[in-house]
Amino acid sequence: MMLHNAHKFIDFVLAVFDAEAGMKHFRDDGVTLMHAELHIAGSTIMVADATDKWPAQTANMFVYVPNADATYQKALDNDCTEVMPLSNQDYGRTCGVADPFGNVWWITSVK
Repeated sequence: MMLHNAHKFIDFVLAVFDAEAGMKHFRDDGVTLMHAELHIAGSTIMVADATDKWPAQTANMFVYVPNADATYQKALDNDCTEVMPLSNQDYGRTCGVADPFGNVWWITSVK
C-alpha cells in the first residue's frame, strides 16, 4: 500500500488489529518509508510512503479477528467511521469501517 502518513497508518494497524511490526526500510533521506511490513493473524501487509512516482491509493481489506466486536470498537476509538454495522451473518460476526487514511476494513470473526 502506498499511503500518505505511512507511519501513522502503522500505528493505527498496531493499535486496532493487534498487528506485529515487521521490517522497515527508509529512502536515502532516512525519513520516507520505502517498505514496511505488518503482520495480522498470519497475513502480511506491505506499506510505504506515497511519492511522486508511487502515488497514494486506497484499499479494501477483509480481515479475520478473534473478536469482531472488540476490534470494531478499537477501530471507532481510533477515528474510523462505520461503513456497515456489526451483524451476524452465515460466515460470522462482521462489520465494516473506513480508516482515517481512506481504506475500508471488513472485519469478521468466525462463529
